[in-house]
Amino acid sequence: MSGGQAERIYGMRELTRILTLTPRRIGQLRRLDLLRGDSGYTFRDLLALRAAGSLLDAGASVRQIRQALDALRRTNPGLEQPLAEIRLVLDGSRLLAQSDRVKFDPRTGQTVLDLDTPSLEEAAAATLVTGLVRPLAPPVEQAETWFERASEWDADPAQWEDAIAAYRRVVAIDPTYAAAWNNLGLLLHRMGRLDEAGKAYESALDQDATCCEAVYNLGSLAEDRGDLDDAVRCYRQALDLSPDYADAHFNLAGALARGGRADEAIAHWQRYLELDSGSPWARIARAHLEVLDPPGGPPE
Repeated sequence: MSGGQAERIYGMRELTRILTLTPRRIGQLRRLDLLRGDSGYTFRDLLALRAAGSLLDAGASVRQIRQALDALRRTNPGLEQPLAEIRLVLDGSRLLAQSDRVKFDPRTGQTVLDLDTPSLEEAAAATLVTGLVRPLAPPVEQAETWFERASEWDADPAQWEDAIAAYRRVVAIDPTYAAAWNNLGLLLHRMGRLDEAGKAYESALDQDATCCEAVYNLGSLAEDRGDLDDAVRCYRQALDLSPDYADAHFNLAGALARGGRADEAIAHWQRYLELDSGSPWARIARAHLEVLDPPGGPPE
């Protein structure tokens, strides 16, 4: 802005404080591609994050919001931050966009008639006059319900079998649900069912080739099978999809170091510490750096 005040830029710490972000909410916002790194967030980004949080608090699912955002971007390519420019409202089980007094389904563009009229007869007459149709709730909402249940159960090892059954139910209802395939793979992986886990991760990628978590998990699976070259390939691919994926930097550094490629590992330990400097894993990364790149450089 010429002659004006520079735009305020927010960092992740500020966003966490302002929006009272919990680890679960941070994960949801990352799945919505609203959180992409540690810094560089504008006031418009802040508004979008707040709007997404309000929708999630009201009961909207991540999948609902993501579908709405994808649809709005397709139909309105000029939108830079849809959640900051268009109001989304939860109407029962549906997520609708609202403009003035008109509500419409962002996925179809279809205007939705408000049936809060004195009688069904009047509502039916209104639809004949206007040509508006109130769409039925899509069946994928049932898949989202099972996904939420599975997500709660997969935190408790005693309920892992129930969580696996729930994730399998999700993908039976909606085979395109990449996040459910990925989470199913994670549980199978934890239980040592490696072949099944690999198939689930691959299914996630079949449905969403940009699912960096599934690529990362395939790298972890390759490590567990002793294939460091394939692990390195997968971690690099995950970073191609998401350059600030801290866990991928951490695991890639470890795999490179174990493969005798210490010079390459150093850069990824350093990048990991730039992204996550305060966790217990950061202490591990620093310890590796002290061994691979000690202060003062290599001895003469």
